[in-house]
Amino acid sequence: MNGPEFGPAFEQEFIELLAWRRDVRHFRTDPIPSDLVEHLLDLTSLAPSVGNAQPWRFVSVDDPARRAAIIGNFESANADALASYEGEKAQLYATLKLAGLKQAPRQFAVFCDEATEQGAGLGRATMPETLRYSTVLAIHTLWLAARTKGLGIGWVSILDPEAARASLDVPLDWSLVAYLCLGYPEEAQIEPELQRRGWQAREARCRQVLQR
Repeated sequence: MNGPEFGPAFEQEFIELLAWRRDVRHFRTDPIPSDLVEHLLDLTSLAPSVGNAQPWRFVSVDDPARRAAIIGNFESANADALASYEGEKAQLYATLKLAGLKQAPRQFAVFCDEATEQGAGLGRATMPETLRYSTVLAIHTLWLAARTKGLGIGWVSILDPEAARASLDVPLDWSLVAYLCLGYPEEAQIEPELQRRGWQAREARCRQVLQR
């Protein structure tokens, strides 16, 4: 059986999808239909994973007290991060909006189940970190799928992961990989916000390929 053929029109749309995937921090508070969220989460099962382990565990954070704990965690970690900069970089950092925790209607903590038996250990004996890499691929799959529905995702990484895990009362052998805000962006922007704000432009260095 032959696989599907993807023509030039699809190829161009895929390029546009990659270009328009943004790390969103400014959200509208409009609710997202629950069936749409479930559909997007279903699509994460199509992500590649080492040994077909599918170690990602999505935790929907809906309880106001737990969300408040995450916000407090972020504010503490963000203050520490600000203190690590000096001069103009510190001044610029202080003006950046780095999370949409108070606006995003849906929020998910994404964990890696380090003790999963699924996959029977195939492919990860020498590189156990591939479980976490697999979890990141599920997140990226969700990110792209959300964009096709006009939704944006913000990855909040300025958190104490152990404190977040405790706040969400999940198993000890689950490692926090990402805390995601999901919602409709206030505005569509193809240029990354950090680039627009003068923090860091995209560079071609990552495109360089070493020859060995």
